[in-house]
Amino acid sequence: MLVALGMAVLQLWGGAGPAKQNVSVLIPEGSSLSRAATELEKAGAIGSARQFLILAKVLGGSDPIKAGEYRVPAHLSQSDILKMMQGGKTLQRFVTIPEGTPSILVYEALMKAPQLSGEIQVPAEGSVLPDSYAYNRGDTRQSVLDRMQKAMTTYLAKAWEARKPGIAVNTPEEAINLAAIVEKETGKPDERKTVAAVYSNRLRQNMMLQADPTFIYPITKGKPLGRRPLLSEVHAKNEYNTYEKTGLPAGPITNPGRASIDAVLDPATSSALYFVADGTGGHVFADTLEQHNANVQKWYAIRRARGEM
Repeated sequence: MLVALGMAVLQLWGGAGPAKQNVSVLIPEGSSLSRAATELEKAGAIGSARQFLILAKVLGGSDPIKAGEYRVPAHLSQSDILKMMQGGKTLQRFVTIPEGTPSILVYEALMKAPQLSGEIQVPAEGSVLPDSYAYNRGDTRQSVLDRMQKAMTTYLAKAWEARKPGIAVNTPEEAINLAAIVEKETGKPDERKTVAAVYSNRLRQNMMLQADPTFIYPITKGKPLGRRPLLSEVHAKNEYNTYEKTGLPAGPITNPGRASIDAVLDPATSSALYFVADGTGGHVFADTLEQHNANVQKWYAIRRARGEM
């Protein structure tokens, strides 16, 4: 009789649960096991909060549960549900910011992210470190943005301390500014440091940087232009357009990733001053204007063969 009773109890605790499909359960911060059992019963993950509490106290051990949102698979046993909450295996949601995402798109990504709450302002350009950020249901958008910005501050401080001596930028802020240009000018990892070297060389020689993304930024705030630029836009006089001013733009034109920051702080050893597309998704570099003009003609020939000119 006792053996049969024991087997029945173990079956209740370790057998299939009542949920016919996956359910999400939010256990608020500071919840007791009793509160958690109530939330589980409401969601249909367990049949009885009272029964769950009794069995948990007898068979579930003494480890505390952890708050958060849990995805409970269909028919998961009461035993495994408790283990999940004791282990803190919460449902992880992510908002991903790719390298080179301008702040207006960071704002839009956070505003669209499901289960976040509250309003935010568009963050300062260059203040967010591109990465994937986990969050829980009910977190505020501001708290996630704060983590994004803290990550950038922390990474930049460490990278600046490890910078190569004699680089062309004088402050961490200038490093982010130049890294944003490098980020927008190439997506090829193996040429980032050379692109950074070109712009560093130009800065040292007080040459205009002539970076296309800098004249586009005031028009779109970093979003794609979606058309060919107008000649008037190329020559527009403003604080960002490096075709019309020497030195860096007034501020970053996007949020650069770690690799572009590192490239600016440790550029390639190169005397190149120019680069142009090579038709393969990369660039060809040149030390002199004569070499560069020849490379430009080769690029034009590729474009004509493609029917682009």
